[in-house]
Amino acid sequence: MLKTTIKPTLAATLLALGSTAALADSNDRYIIQVDNNSKGIVKALAKQSGADIHIDANGFIAATFSGKSLSDVKGLMNNPHVKLVEQDQVRRPMALYNDDAGNPDTMQITPYAVYQAQADQVTFDPNAGMKVCVIDSGLDDSNPDFVWSNITGDNDPGTGNWFDNGGPHGTHVAGTIGAADNSYGVVGMAPGVDMHIIKVFNASGWGYSSDLAYAAQKCSQAGANIINMSLGGGGANSTEENAFIDFVNNGGFVVAAAGNDGNDVRSYPAGYPAVMMIGANDGDDNIADFSQYPSCTSGRGKRATSDETICVEVTAGGVDTLSTYPAGGATMASMTADGAGVAASAMENSGSASAATYFMGIGDAVDSNASGKVCVIDRGSISFYDKVNNCELSGGVGAVVVNNEPGMLYGTLGETNDTSIPAVGAAQEDRSTLLAASTVDISIGASDYGLMSGTSMATPAVAGVAALVWSNHPTCTGEDIRGALKATARDAGTVGKDVYFGYGIVQAADASAYLTANGCSGGNGGGDNGGGDTGGDLTLTATGYKVKGSQAVDLSWSGAAGSDVDVYRDGSVVATTANDGAYTDALNTKGGGVYDYQVCEAGTTTCSATMTVVF
Repeated sequence: MLKTTIKPTLAATLLALGSTAALADSNDRYIIQVDNNSKGIVKALAKQSGADIHIDANGFIAATFSGKSLSDVKGLMNNPHVKLVEQDQVRRPMALYNDDAGNPDTMQITPYAVYQAQADQVTFDPNAGMKVCVIDSGLDDSNPDFVWSNITGDNDPGTGNWFDNGGPHGTHVAGTIGAADNSYGVVGMAPGVDMHIIKVFNASGWGYSSDLAYAAQKCSQAGANIINMSLGGGGANSTEENAFIDFVNNGGFVVAAAGNDGNDVRSYPAGYPAVMMIGANDGDDNIADFSQYPSCTSGRGKRATSDETICVEVTAGGVDTLSTYPAGGATMASMTADGAGVAASAMENSGSASAATYFMGIGDAVDSNASGKVCVIDRGSISFYDKVNNCELSGGVGAVVVNNEPGMLYGTLGETNDTSIPAVGAAQEDRSTLLAASTVDISIGASDYGLMSGTSMATPAVAGVAALVWSNHPTCTGEDIRGALKATARDAGTVGKDVYFGYGIVQAADASAYLTANGCSGGNGGGDNGGGDTGGDLTLTATGYKVKGSQAVDLSWSGAAGSDVDVYRDGSVVATTANDGAYTDALNTKGGGVYDYQVCEAGTTTCSATMTVVF
């Protein structure tokens, strides 16, 4: 298969939770919850108070009170018909960076996350009535890799047409969910699934929590089963949360991105219990370093509670994810060596070159032997620009710069680049192939497909898997699907459930088989098997207490088959002990604390459910 790389024309950008803070400090937009029958009175009162009303939705309005604080607005809106006044929180798309990969203009590419999630092992049923509502920056109708007859949409106020380019984010997300299964481009998790697109981000690339609440109502009106939100921000909002509770209570399923700051901060709407929080992993089953991992515990001391619905529940591929772009919005670099595809990344200069190869060492000097050839150059010592410039001054027609460490070389020739020959980066792993090749062909040009990374990219993968699985079990509810995805997720990271992967990486075929075997309600309720080969027979109880102020936990279990068991605390083995059904973990620690325990058959991933002890 010919491998190429794609580099979006946009500069790499961090669009994550941390970037909302400064704007939120000066946010003077508020949500006012109100009885619908009295909404006219409240709207009139808001306008008399100088408000600019943006959204008029079922049960609430959203309005800007210029220069007014929350307490100011509560005073202005002190009316018996007003139920609640709250901050309208900022929400942003969650894409961490845009990068390179694929050859979708000449063949259909299956993204790695499809294989990783077993989506290629399940056939989507287009007659099951599945519809995914994508709340994002719109889906640009310039990309042909969709079944457009199956796609409808809405706009939130001020965002423009849902089918116009609001940035590549929404088009990329939609492609991961439902790009068509045809002869070109990429294939989505649920190819050709019906989608309803709601464009909520403004020209500056962000929106509000009221936009999401209003969009959830539109998703319901459009008959959607699933809501995908590759977005988030700080601060909970009851109006927003209630909208998703209503959607779930009516049988729907909602997923949202965990966030891209690589810390333990809880993002919203992902942090609401009604919404399944999604983390990101890479193609090697490693957690993405940007994927947020909030604790499942809230409160402190005796009031502390553990709730797996407020932290990461599952993950999917979200690193270097290939998907759809607005037409021509990405730049593709392709390379072959003696006709065989080799991965490449676009550095600079559109165009193509096909010629004999010449190894130019580190390219630190002009070399006439490179004339008319494609220069293969090792990274090191001098700048990329100097290497490519020396190749061109030598008469070279193209340049390939090979990384000097494992992985792909991503780079540019700098703002002052004045070279004209196409230049691409290559991975160290392909160095021997390139040096042995007689000829190399390279090309750099515009493409309709590009790579992005972020929990934004993992979230539509889960939404698409949910639509795929649900299409084969249409009598189930959204919560049934959520439970099946957790019950069958493939364990990754530390053994059992953890804060990074939750229950693990989603598995479409296993989830579908689970529902076939156990029915919609599942054999054990779903989501309680630790994400590995946990059986319903291995059960664990954990009781915490203190001895002279020091913490201790008594564990008791049954159902283990071997002679020994491994005892895990917070994902690490603290003891391997006889399978006699009891063990005491003396922590010798005073004060408060929260600990997650599991017992596994020694040396295996057959484990109990995770039990949480709070001191």
